This record gives sequence, structure tokens and C-alpha cells, in this order.
Amino acid sequence: MNLCDVVRGETPLVIDIPHAGTHVPPDIDARLTPAARPVPDTDWHVEKLFAFARSAGATLVIATHSRYVVDLNRDPSGAALYPGADNTELCPARTFADEAIYVAGGGLDAAEIAARRAAYFDPCHAMLAAEIERVRARHGYAILLDGHSIRSVVPRFFAGRLPDLNLGTADGASCAPTVQAAAGVALAGAGAFTSVVNGRFKGGYVTRHYGQPARGVHALQLEIAQACYMDESPPYRWDAARAEALIAVLDRLAGALCGCTPR
Repeated sequence: MNLCDVVRGETPLVIDIPHAGTHVPPDIDARLTPAARPVPDTDWHVEKLFAFARSAGATLVIATHSRYVVDLNRDPSGAALYPGADNTELCPARTFADEAIYVAGGGLDAAEIAARRAAYFDPCHAMLAAEIERVRARHGYAILLDGHSIRSVVPRFFAGRLPDLNLGTADGASCAPTVQAAAGVALAGAGAFTSVVNGRFKGGYVTRHYGQPARGVHALQLEIAQACYMDESPPYRWDAARAEALIAVLDRLAGALCGCTPR
């Protein structure tokens, strides 16, 4: 199985979807707890939300393996994204519901974490970096949109209900002000959907690592509350009616980013 599915486009926009994968290799799956085996912390259906981008000329990089194998949006050094807060790891040990992922005695040691980084994390990031550089070489710049979703209420990480659309730019460090402004305007006009910029989610490793405006790479993360387009309880049903309105907003966001000249 491919580690990532790549669809090459010719616009300046690259859309990365690192957490939509559900595949867990059998040797890892055999050690998962009943709570973890359904991979509940998947960014369910995000690849469907952005399917329109294939015909719009964006480049898509979609991971196929579960974040329980390795989390492509965590710093491989182990540095916390949000110091002082509850953070998940490169190879997470607990679910978002704070339940054990591995059965007793089935956890990870440093050697296995290093092996997973070499087998999964590094090759996926090499593919993403190559696509970003291809686009940057063609246009003189690249805009990376890192697409995510999460349950609208996750007490482990935040109080209350999450806004519908959560844009993160590492407090403005990962992209030019014009790029953040274009994205913010597109989301602010999203009708029934609430939005926030650099709220609880400021961007993970992908946004912070690749967002280098000085060299022409502008990165943003969009975290979507899953209640906007699906049932948040198993079997995580896609709701076409709710999703239709959201996809229209994402299409407008993609258009705004493609039409934005960073400066």
C-alpha cells in the first residue's frame, strides 16, 4: 500500500491531508486495545471534503495510514506543539478520549518509534516536500493548506465546543499577511459556519515546519469541527446535505488562496 496518494496539480496550492488514513499494519493492529482498533481519532472523510480540488488544479497529498501508526503532524524530535498543554505524541499512546491505544505490555519503546519514523514519517514528508518544491519552482511560491478535522467537543484538549472552522498560521509566522487575510475573509463569509484565526489550533508540525514565507512557502492549517459534515459517533456517517454547504466554503477558500499573490 502506498504511504500517500499524490495527485499533482498546476496551481500554486498544495493540500495536505495527513490524518484521513485508516490503515494499520497487522503487527501493530494486533496490539491495539478494543477502544483503539476502530481508529476513532481519524480525520474522517476529509479527503471527500477536498475532492473538488482535484479538478480545480490543486496538488493533493493524502496519507493512507492511521495516525496511530505515526502522526505526520507532530514534531519528530518530540517537542510539544503546545507547551504546558496536553499533547499527543509522534506515536500516540492514548486516544483523544484518553483511553490506552495499546494493550498491557504492547506499548512502544524508543527503538520502535525510531523505526516507524524511518518507515512512515520520513518517506511521507519527503513526498510532501517534493510536491511543495515542484509547485514553488513553477510559480515562484507555494501555498500549503493542511486539512484536518476533529470532534467538536474533546474535553481532553479544549473546553466547550470548538468553532466550526479553525484557521492556524502559527500566529502569522507561517505565511505572508496577505495569505492569512485572504483565507480569513473567505472563512468569515462562510454563512452558518463559525470561524476563528489562531485560536485553539495554531497549526501543527506541518504548518510550522513548511511555512517559510521568506523562501516562498506559505502554510496554513484548517481544523474543521466534524459536526459540520458528519455524525461524530460510530460509524461516523458522512452527511451529504451538511457536507454540501461546507464544501462550498472550502471551494471558496481554495479559490481565494489560488488567487492570492503573497507579499
